Order: sequence, then C-alpha cells, then structure tokens
Amino acid sequence: MSKVMLIVNPSSGHETAKDYVEDVVKQLENVFDEITLKYTEKKWDATRFSKQAVEEEYDSVFALGGDGTVNECINGIAGEQKRPNFGFIPLGTVNDLGRVLGISMDPNQAIQEIPNMTTRKIDVGKVNDTYFVDILAVGTIPEAVQDVPIEQKTRLGPFAYIIEGIKSLRENQAYPFKVEFDQEKAEFESFLLMVALTNSIAGIPSMIPTASVDDGYLHCLAITGEKIIDKLDVLPKVFTGNLTEDEHVFYKAFKKGKIQVEGNHELAINVDGDQGSVLPINIEILPQHITCYISKESNGD
Repeated sequence: MSKVMLIVNPSSGHETAKDYVEDVVKQLENVFDEITLKYTEKKWDATRFSKQAVEEEYDSVFALGGDGTVNECINGIAGEQKRPNFGFIPLGTVNDLGRVLGISMDPNQAIQEIPNMTTRKIDVGKVNDTYFVDILAVGTIPEAVQDVPIEQKTRLGPFAYIIEGIKSLRENQAYPFKVEFDQEKAEFESFLLMVALTNSIAGIPSMIPTASVDDGYLHCLAITGEKIIDKLDVLPKVFTGNLTEDEHVFYKAFKKGKIQVEGNHELAINVDGDQGSVLPINIEILPQHITCYISKESNGD
C-alpha cells in the first residue's frame, strides 16, 4: 500500500496554502492509497515531519509551501539511507527548483498535474551538516535581501530581490574570499558570491546556462569588479546568459570545496532564501540524490 505525507506550511503563499489543501489531497488520492496531513507551526517542523515519514517508511513526501518549506523537507530526508520520493506545489516568491523542473507556477495548474506525475533524480548540495537544492549566497546583496519585507516579496516576486540587490551596490563593500574547489585554490574580493545547483537564480533562468539540476556539479559565481561601473556592466549579462564569461566574474564548476573570508569579517550565508551558518563552510554535491516528482509533460531544464 503506497503512503504519502503531505506537509503544509499555512503561512506560505501569503497565507493561502490552506486554500489549496483540499484540492491537493483529492489529486493525491488518485496516486496514493494513504495520505497523512501535517501542518507546520514553527521553523523546522517540516524537517521533523519528513524525518518521521522516513522512519515510518512512507513512499513519498509532498510539500505545499515556499522555498523554505521545500528546503526543510529536503533536510529531513537527504541525510537518510532510504529516502522517500519528494514532490511539491510551489507557493514561494522565487521557486527556482520548481521552475527548472517545469512545475507550473500557477498552484491550481500544478495541483491538476499531480495524477500525471513522473520522476526525475536531482542533485542536492551539502553545506556543513545541512542540505540545499537551490542556492547558497554570501556578501552585500544577500545581506540586503535578507531583510526584504514579506509584503514586497508578495507584490514583486523575484524582482523584489533584484531591486534590493541593485540598491546594495551603492555600499561598494567587497569581502576578501579564499576558496578551494576540487583542490584548486583562488583568492579574490567580491560583494557577491553564489553557489548554485541549477541555471535559475532568483527566478532568472539564464544566469548559468550550463548548469543543470542533475549534472553532478555545484556552480560558483562571484562578481569581482571593484568599481560601481564594473558591477553595473555585469548586470545586463545576468539576463543574457553571458555572465560566466565576464572579466569581472569568477566562475567555477566543482564537486567539493571550502569557502572562507579573510580578516575579521563575520559573514553569514543565505541558503535557499534563509540565513544559514557563518563562514568558513565546507560544501559538496550529492549527485542525483533525491527523486522528485515532475509533470509528464515536462522535461525540466
């Protein structure tokens, strides 16, 4: 008998998640014999529920929520030996993973596609003892977007992050990073360092054209221009797919590495949209580590 645990974050989608629960359950009934419904009340509840699903040998975990809920569910199952399949209805601001997997950004449409699901194995990033499926970022822009009001996120979507990021350029603050990726070392100053698993960053699908959700690599981007004019010159290339070729951009695809900041700077990373640990960090890729549900009509990225 097939079992699925549906984990709902009632605050997701500007507190609209609960409005979709009945329809999600109805569609899941077409696929699974038994459905267990769990509602989160506080941070890491989704992780706890996902771990429970592993322990009780559920076939699948399904999330109804935003990027943070997806991240928590991944953290509940990624460290386990026997991992249930994972599916989700995107209700967040950016939804990078949903975009690259071809899941509709219209929740109603995504829900209707549940009976027609197929699966695809995706990579998972591991940073210290936690996991992520989208992006790790550190620097001036991540610090700025961390404080974007929920109302602005809801109204502007991914553009809320872009707007705040552009504002932060005025600070002209760069940090001295020291990195080691697959035994290759580099040092540079940057106001923004990102490590991504896919080609979509902040809802922009062309930032790292060569990246794929299952290519077995992490992709590091760091903007190294010292002057504001250098940074502004880079911006158009964010949307054209030429960012990795810019002279003011450090780019490296890697499998395992370490990132640290020199001096007395205390920099916290942003992981899948939420604040994470402080540098230094160890980071690695877990290739095709989790099996995700996607629509049969989608080939993903």
